[in-house]
Amino acid sequence: MANTYHQLFIQTVFAVKYRHGLILPEFRQELFGYMGQTINNLGHKTLIVNGVADHVHCFFGLNPEHSLSDLMQKVKSNASGWVNDHKFLEQPFAWQKGFGAFSYAKSQVSAVYRYVQNQEGHHLKQTFRDEYLEFLQKFEIEHDEKYIFHTPI
Repeated sequence: MANTYHQLFIQTVFAVKYRHGLILPEFRQELFGYMGQTINNLGHKTLIVNGVADHVHCFFGLNPEHSLSDLMQKVKSNASGWVNDHKFLEQPFAWQKGFGAFSYAKSQVSAVYRYVQNQEGHHLKQTFRDEYLEFLQKFEIEHDEKYIFHTPI
C-alpha cells in the first residue's frame, strides 16, 4: 500500500496440541528456522522464533497488509505439515487452537528478543501456564482461567 507506514512488533505464543512436549531437541532449531522463514516468505520480518518442548514464541515485524490470524494459521499449518512430512515423531503433530498475541514498542524490541531467546532458562523457573497468565495480566487482556492451559495430558 502506497503511503502506508508502520512499525508493528508482535510476539505470538502458542502450544502443541494437548501441551504435549513434542518439539524435541533433535529437530527443534530446524523447526524454528522453518517457521521464521515461513513468516518472512509471507511478507513479514522475523526477529526470532524460539520455544521449548510444548510451546513456541514468534517475535516479528507484522506487515499490516495481512491479518495476524491468517499469518498464524499459515505458520502453524506449514510447521505441523513440515514436522509430519519429515516423520520426526511416531504420532501426528498438531498445534493447539488459537494463540496469544502481544504488541511492543521499538524501545522494547531488544528486551523481548532476549526474553524469547532465553526460553529454556526461563522455563526452568516458570511454567508455561504461569507465563501465559502473566502475559494476559500484564497486557490487561480479559480471559477466563478455565480456558487457559493446564497440566499436559
